[in-house]
Amino acid sequence: MATQMQMARQGKITDFMKLVAKQEQVEADLIRDRVAAGTIAICANINHSSLIPRGVGQGLSTKVNANIGTSSAYPDLEPELLKLAAAINAGADAVMDLSTGDHIDISRQKIIEQSTIMVGTVPIYQATVNAIKTHGAVVDMTSDDLLHAIEQQAKDGADFMTLHCGVTRETIMRMRRQTRVMDVVSRGGSFITGWMLHNEKENPLYEHYDDILDICEKYDSTISLGDGLRPGCLADATDRAQIQELIILGELVDRAWKRGVQVLVEGPGHVPYDQIEANMKLQKQLCKNAPFYVLGPLVTDIAPGYDHITAAIGGTLAAASGADFLCYVTSAEHLALPTIEDVHEGVITSRIAAHAADIVKGIPGAKEWDLKMAKARKVLDWDAQMNLAIDPEKAKGKRGARNEEGAEGCSMCGEYCSVKIVGEYLNKPVTYCNE
Repeated sequence: MATQMQMARQGKITDFMKLVAKQEQVEADLIRDRVAAGTIAICANINHSSLIPRGVGQGLSTKVNANIGTSSAYPDLEPELLKLAAAINAGADAVMDLSTGDHIDISRQKIIEQSTIMVGTVPIYQATVNAIKTHGAVVDMTSDDLLHAIEQQAKDGADFMTLHCGVTRETIMRMRRQTRVMDVVSRGGSFITGWMLHNEKENPLYEHYDDILDICEKYDSTISLGDGLRPGCLADATDRAQIQELIILGELVDRAWKRGVQVLVEGPGHVPYDQIEANMKLQKQLCKNAPFYVLGPLVTDIAPGYDHITAAIGGTLAAASGADFLCYVTSAEHLALPTIEDVHEGVITSRIAAHAADIVKGIPGAKEWDLKMAKARKVLDWDAQMNLAIDPEKAKGKRGARNEEGAEGCSMCGEYCSVKIVGEYLNKPVTYCNE
């Protein structure tokens, strides 16, 4: 079966392309042409039967991902399925299953089965857990272990898979020569780096890239080229290791596109505000406008408990400067596994950042949404305001808890409501001096 990219290159407009075009209020042939060029990816594994596909990339609304998944400390699957539902209800476009707890296969299969949105995975997490069980240590993991995990997750229906193919021996040497404050903060990147340093061998994901392309082509699973050396603090941002890895990722994009395999490219990380725009433009240049997927970026290191806000600040500028896909950050980042409430709040916060950028990018419908809200506020139409809110339930809760039932204004201004006062006078007939 052909991939979405291969069909687009044959001039075909698939049902998925038509659906994405309808969602985005654009012509279907535009979607087809950009899928063919690689600047839009429709992450839709042929085995993900419950999926309502979405497009990620050039000219489309900025998408939002939520991370969920079990851990060794919290191995129970049920809370993660509730987080999946919370992410979908909050308007996420994708979830990533980052499970490392018990029964990883079952966790992934259940999440994919119940998800109507894109599901991403990180196969090296499972390969690592299996290697510890089978061989006794992560560093004893084999290439076959990695390829088996990738094949299994693609077969199960993973729409996109994060693979740290750009962490090469050369990249690591550059990092060691320059030195970093926090070295490697990517979990997958650390597994690969540790394996390479211990075994004194090249990254098996890089060496077996053609085998990975075979798997992804078979299931139309999108490769999300992971940034294993992304900066974990502001001091490490935009350094030689990060840029060296990005250069390699650009080359790997070319190789995937030649095979008709769709690609996302992942980016930082922790980045000072004044470096974000340059990072986005550099990625787009080196990776030929492949869809860019960023974590945050977080614009300061000092806000544990509020990192959903630091990420939203960076995410708005990143998306306005070219990023296509924002990975949410919750208030639990750097502290703990997120709760269901953290997931909801994280998705909404990231969606606000994405929408603010979509206004700047001129995405169809973005400005119109805000205009409808402004008009509802002018006439104090509270029902319309609640329905237009990005988080209607929270807005209704605040409104109901702090205002008398049926109040025309709000308890902030009360009888001194500026909208009401000025509206009363502006709506009166005007008599001019010369009349």
